[in-house]
Parts: sequence; C-alpha cells; structure tokens
Amino acid sequence: MSREEIINALQGLDSRSRQRLGIAVAVVLAVIVAVSAMNGKIKALERKRAAREADIAEMMQLKLRYQSASAGAERLANRLLATKPDDSPAKIVEEIGIKGRSSQIKPVKGEEIPGYVEDAAEVRMEGLSANEAVNLIHRLEKGARPVTVKKALIKQRFDDPAKLDLALTIALIKPAPAGTK
Repeated sequence: MSREEIINALQGLDSRSRQRLGIAVAVVLAVIVAVSAMNGKIKALERKRAAREADIAEMMQLKLRYQSASAGAERLANRLLATKPDDSPAKIVEEIGIKGRSSQIKPVKGEEIPGYVEDAAEVRMEGLSANEAVNLIHRLEKGARPVTVKKALIKQRFDDPAKLDLALTIALIKPAPAGTK
C-alpha cells in the first residue's frame, strides 16, 4: 500500500473507528516507550550486577589473603607462646640432636625488635651429611619455637666431599620481659 492509499483509507473511516485506531496507536506507542524504559533499566541493573560480582570476587580473594595472613600470625603467636625465658639458640640446636664432628655456638648481638628480644648465635658444625644439614635447617625454621636462619654458609669438605661444613647465624625471637619495651 502506498501512502496515499493509507490516507484515503483513514479518511474513509467514520469518526468512532478513527478514534479507536488513534487509541490503539497510542497504546502501541506507550507500550514501546515502556518496553524501551524497562530495557534501559534492565541494562543498568545488569551493569550493577556485573560490578557487584566483580566486587564479590575481589572480596573473596581478600578474604583468602586475610585468612592466610591470620593463620600465619596465629602460628607465629603460638610459636612465641612456646618459648620460655631460658630458651637460647644453643639449647634449641642441642635439642635437635644433630651434631657433626665438631660444633661451636657463639652468641652474637641480635637486632632490636620492638616488644621482642632477639637472641642470636653463630653456629658452626663440621662433617654433616647433606641430609643432616637440610634436617637441621628445616627443624630450626619449622620447629615449635620462632627461630630464623639469618645467614647460612654451606661448604663441601675438601677431605671428604660427601660431608659439609655449616656456618649458620640463627636468631630466636622471644617476647620482651614484662617491664621492658
């Protein structure tokens, strides 16, 4: 149908039919406007939902990092509680029970940590097997008390290549006495 035919057909209608047709066209236009507004609102809600999902994913990562840090802090706190005032690096090395041909333990000055006392020592052991050296370092760092290996020098013996000489600087971290800060 051409444009002229549509205009002639509309003019040929009686006034009541034209009124009904006008109302129908208005209703269709109102529905189109309403659907367009709802579609815009739906897109805005979808963007908001996507942003919130991204926030939740980030919060879940932060939660996992917090739980990991909290567990690490709790382990350290438990290790600090396990230390006694009379503990020393020499005593801890003796408790481990790994000894080479000869061993020396010399106290050295530890770093100052607010609220804590760092008891440091230089440990020298000669004639250890590789397994004994690894076990010693592992037991020092993963033991019940907070000990850190600050420096490690491992040398292969010239006279027996299967044996190692160790020079470790270790530090035991203890809570500061009640009156000291």
